Amino acid sequence: MSDGRGRGGGVPGWYWLVAMAALLFELAGCYALYLQLTTDAAALPVDQRALIEATPMWITGAYALAVVSGLVGAIALLQRRRFAKGALLLSLVAIAVQFGGILLVPALRSSIPSDELLGPIVIFVLAYGFWQFAKIAAKRDWLR
Repeated sequence: MSDGRGRGGGVPGWYWLVAMAALLFELAGCYALYLQLTTDAAALPVDQRALIEATPMWITGAYALAVVSGLVGAIALLQRRRFAKGALLLSLVAIAVQFGGILLVPALRSSIPSDELLGPIVIFVLAYGFWQFAKIAAKRDWLR
């Protein structure tokens, strides 16, 4: 009978697939943050420029914290380190703060159409899933 563990260290093969997916997800977030921070707002259309100018620094800071702690957590998953769970939880909380800012800042709330809120919801759900995965991995002693 199989216990769901694979060869080479006692974790199932699908563990590595999920850990790699987490890494790719976090790298995409880092790239998006890089683009946001390096794009010249003056070169954007008026509506996008207004959105960038209306975004407070604390939301951008939460965004940076979310992607950096998420990247650390994903790398920790690949290294099978227990602190992955805490890093991914920090990322999830920072994502909640970042996207909560959309609701709290009137200029942002009014300039983002409701059909564009699906992206933040998907991001939050994926981040939640990666955190839950890390919790399960820690509970099954796949992390050290």
